[in-house]
Amino acid sequence: MVYFENRSALECEEIDWGALCDCQKDIEVLILGDEEMSHFNQTYRNKEGITDVLSFPYEQDVPNLPLGSIVMSATLIAKKAQEYGHSIEDEIRLLFIHGFLHLLGYDHEVDYGEHRAKEEEMIVSLGLPSSLIVRNS
Repeated sequence: MVYFENRSALECEEIDWGALCDCQKDIEVLILGDEEMSHFNQTYRNKEGITDVLSFPYEQDVPNLPLGSIVMSATLIAKKAQEYGHSIEDEIRLLFIHGFLHLLGYDHEVDYGEHRAKEEEMIVSLGLPSSLIVRNS
């Protein structure tokens, strides 16, 4: 089950999380304002400013523990949705897929394209716009 909390002023419609993933473990999804997102980015990546999405996987071999958390920037969701000409909800879906794959252990920085291929497969099957990895290549 996906637990969604919008901690920002960003307005978005309800998202069918079940259509995005069939996960047996819980996932927390947070949309954050700039100050909170910047804090997460500085604290966990030692990078200043905001980033679009961060994933925090939990221990996989611990029973009843959630899969992890995905945090997203409200500012960058709105900016990228407008820049790429799709809805805020589609941008959230794209970031969710990207973050979800990180929770499953995929890492586009070191996996020789496995993350990218799986992300594209999910995006095509859901009829979503270009993926985060492809547009950042």
